[in-house]
Amino acid sequence: MTELCHSSPVRRLSHPAVLIAGILMIAMNLRAPFTSIAPLLERLQAALGFNATAAGLLMILPLLAFVVVSPWVPRLARHVGLERSVFLALLAIAAGIVLRVQGNTLALYVGIALIGAGIAVGNVLLPSLVKRSFPRHIALLTSCYVLTMGIMAAIASAVMVPLAQDSTDGWQFAMLIVVILPLMTMVVWWPQLSHRSLPAAAKEAEKAASRPVRQAAVWRSPLAWQVTLFMGINSLLFYTVNSWLPSMLADNGFSPEKAGSLHGLLQLASALPGLILVPLMPRLKDQRLIAFATPCMSLAGFIGLWLMPEWALVWVLLLGAGSGASFILALSFMGLRARDAMQSASLSSMAQTLGYLLAAMGPPLIGALYDMQGNWQLALMVCAFLSVLMAGVGWLAGRDRQLPEASASE
Repeated sequence: MTELCHSSPVRRLSHPAVLIAGILMIAMNLRAPFTSIAPLLERLQAALGFNATAAGLLMILPLLAFVVVSPWVPRLARHVGLERSVFLALLAIAAGIVLRVQGNTLALYVGIALIGAGIAVGNVLLPSLVKRSFPRHIALLTSCYVLTMGIMAAIASAVMVPLAQDSTDGWQFAMLIVVILPLMTMVVWWPQLSHRSLPAAAKEAEKAASRPVRQAAVWRSPLAWQVTLFMGINSLLFYTVNSWLPSMLADNGFSPEKAGSLHGLLQLASALPGLILVPLMPRLKDQRLIAFATPCMSLAGFIGLWLMPEWALVWVLLLGAGSGASFILALSFMGLRARDAMQSASLSSMAQTLGYLLAAMGPPLIGALYDMQGNWQLALMVCAFLSVLMAGVGWLAGRDRQLPEASASE
């Protein structure tokens, strides 16, 4: 821990141990409040009376919130500061958790959208917080908070069904108990509110927004579209599996408890590749091979669920590891394929905005296919095809190339 104390910003802002605890606790809130809904999705459908298509629309609300809210986060941080922006994000997540269990469909949708808005703020600001406070340990702390995020999401998914069964309030109690996470984090984060700092990412985003020439060059680049499609398809597949895996398993004879445990394993498996890729990436000449191989892991998982669902444990591990590794690669491409920080900000904006828009199509589309067919076979075939497409795009995006420079005449 003493090694992390070198940075003057850390000493000025807070004790390093307290700040690291806050970072890890914030990470606990950036997936579990959303992904833990999936094991209870069938109970929600029965209680509130909506079909698989409507359930799919429910699961994309946080993704749409990411698209809408993320561009405004730098402005929020500029006006109120990074620390207070994070606190407001936690407050929004807590309010959304309470609102979604009120027992009607409107409150459920609004509550989940509010959770998504809070998570969007956290997603944007947490990397900036790490970069500002621990600039020499970005890879270490990033891998730690990604792993923490996955572990907490895994625990939340695994306990949802048992909590719902053991309580007289059923799904409402199970979904409400998650509010402990943002409440505890707000208590730990409270001392940071005496500071007001603008993260580097906010400054970079504002600079990038003021350079339409640079952004236009990025949007016209085939390489930028390859990175965007790689991230978008991966996000579509991950959020589709995250939304429908318990239902897929239930239709193949798995108990709700077993399906919830496997859903938790999916979350954990998606976090583990960071432990390997973070130290491996700097040693690679390019990323073609791993950007091709990780979608193939997802491909094997989808084919396995389709043809041999009884081996679900193996397929869930492959799906989680494949999607998690691909997500880390996609984030890495935003820096590796750009020539400077401003171009990286433009590429990140393009890839995340369009990527999450594409991801939002997944759960309702797959839900509609299930409503049409009455089974998951066609849906899994579509996911397998998209995995093949993603592998091809990954090979292109993984080449050791950079975006072109914007010409002065543009």
